[in-house]
Amino acid sequence: MDYYKHSGGKRDTGSKRDTGARGETLAAAWLEARGYCIIERNWRYRRNEIDIIASRANRLHIIEVKTRTTPYFGLPEEHITHDKMNGLKHAAIAYQAQSKRWVYLQFDVLSICMYPQQPVEYYLIEDVFF
Repeated sequence: MDYYKHSGGKRDTGSKRDTGARGETLAAAWLEARGYCIIERNWRYRRNEIDIIASRANRLHIIEVKTRTTPYFGLPEEHITHDKMNGLKHAAIAYQAQSKRWVYLQFDVLSICMYPQQPVEYYLIEDVFF
């Protein structure tokens, strides 16, 4: 089903926000089950937001979570723009400046697919270089 035909061509931002929030909740639980300690969720610096700040093995992880409920528009990780990554970098520098104990910093992307009648799929892209 084509999303724009089905929705009359309008984006349902409330539903999009709900999907993002649900994805971030699933992401936090998934990461904790794999040994990450969640430090912050939705941490803001100016106009930038870091979805999850976590630690594992003496390293600070800045994690962007992308969630999709349909495959029609591509994979979740394909929707991270250069501007978004730049904003994450600035926010991470600000966070690291206020919490000086972190020497090692890593950027990760956690892609979550929540397609109807299928198990949730997680794909962690570690140490994203940009």
